[in-house]
Amino acid sequence: MDWLLERQARIEDRLAARHLRDGEMVLYDVSSSYFEGRTCPLAKLGYSRDGKGGLPQIIYGLLCDTDGRPVAVEVFTGELHDDKTLPAQIIKCKDRFGLSRIVLVADRGMVTKANIELLAEASGVDWITALKAPTIKKLARSGAFEPSLFDEQNLGEITDVAEFPGERLIVCRNPLVGAQRARKREELLAATETDLAQIAHRVDHGTLLGADQIGLAVRPALKRYRVKKHFQITITDTTFTYTRDTTGIAAEAALDGFYILRTSLTETDLQAGDLVRAYKNLEQAERAFGSLKGPELQIRPIHHRLAERVRAHVLICMLAYYLTWHLKAAWKPLLFTDEHRPVNPDPVAKAVRSTSAQQKAQTKQTSAGQPAHSYRTLLAELATQTRNTTRLHGHTRTFEKLTQPTALQTQAHKLAAHPPVVVDR
Repeated sequence: MDWLLERQARIEDRLAARHLRDGEMVLYDVSSSYFEGRTCPLAKLGYSRDGKGGLPQIIYGLLCDTDGRPVAVEVFTGELHDDKTLPAQIIKCKDRFGLSRIVLVADRGMVTKANIELLAEASGVDWITALKAPTIKKLARSGAFEPSLFDEQNLGEITDVAEFPGERLIVCRNPLVGAQRARKREELLAATETDLAQIAHRVDHGTLLGADQIGLAVRPALKRYRVKKHFQITITDTTFTYTRDTTGIAAEAALDGFYILRTSLTETDLQAGDLVRAYKNLEQAERAFGSLKGPELQIRPIHHRLAERVRAHVLICMLAYYLTWHLKAAWKPLLFTDEHRPVNPDPVAKAVRSTSAQQKAQTKQTSAGQPAHSYRTLLAELATQTRNTTRLHGHTRTFEKLTQPTALQTQAHKLAAHPPVVVDR
């Protein structure tokens, strides 16, 4: 591990030279993993994406090319905010990788005001990101955009010279996401009302009295489903009443399904639809984290104590995912993966699958008539091929022999040895 870590910069430089070009869109996102133990200087209490809030965390930022291939990874201490990891990536792309121009695609929590200023000062750096929900609400209140205008369309551009000078704002509305959020909100409101009704019943029957005691019972009920802002409550020593804040709920519902992208790219550089597709492509980095944390690579939990060993562990996992990415690409004909994913003419709408991919899902078979596999089941099939060491009776010498591969194993080996040609952009 020490030997590998010493060569991390050279490895990443080679990967960047192979997969990144000037003007390339670079995907960047961060994740965290929990740490078993308390002696590592990198492990700090912080926000846990694994639901392990009581354990120390480490943060790692992953740089990928447009197709989601990992190029570089960096480990940070667990208490660091996501946006604080971004400046190091700009320096890495410009100075180490020698890119004179890049387009950074990052999550909405990454590009803060300070980072925007940093990006603006760096020559040859553009960005695509999204606004946070409070900023979208502020724009709606100021009249910068009217949600009702998007009842018949789902994409439009607005400008706000005062707040976002020199930037383009792309307003998107996804009705399916909006309906899902409305349904979820109603479920949470109803669940909260069920808890509040039980408390009101106790107060009405005299088993819960006193404003302080009633308040102690109400507080966790309001916080449980995180919809406290949508209720108006009145508490006295002998009464408790609650009602929904219909005005606040309606104001929030009006923005269901909306998200707004912000970018420094001009319309000549990239049209609005392509900007949306570029931002949605950030899911490739999120998919990488899912694989890193999955049963195949198991980046977590982390047991190493030395900071350098933790960095080496994360680097090994990134390189393993690099191999996984290429294997999945090579094995597409054997997997449920869409081999020829069509470009959706509506960039905001849900992604569509090709006819062949839909047929795979329905028939559970590939186009060649073989059973279609997931990546895990295909690995399990390949694991059945064994190398046997044989010694004949009466002899001391041994020889090795591979079991005869099945038709599926033969095809998988062939595809891995001669993957489809991917043209560098």
